[in-house]
Amino acid sequence: MTTLELKLNLPSRLAREAEAAGLLTPQALSRLLKDAVQKQAAKVLLDGATRASTLGGKPMPMKKIQSEVNAVRADRRANALGKATGKRV
Repeated sequence: MTTLELKLNLPSRLAREAEAAGLLTPQALSRLLKDAVQKQAAKVLLDGATRASTLGGKPMPMKKIQSEVNAVRADRRANALGKATGKRV
């Protein structure tokens, strides 16, 4: 688990409404960020599928897909590690 300290500058009304709705707790913010990351990943996946279908090429073999997924995951882990240690990868 990583601990981050955030400072938000929100319009007063939004801050009051978010606080009243319980959205400014660590648990709620974690859930909101997780949902946003998943939605972004789904959008990237769907955008890629749309581009692939418009190109009319052959479907990529499952081994190639898994290789690409593994490469992206390794890159993200390396970047996350670099950010955590202060070193850019």
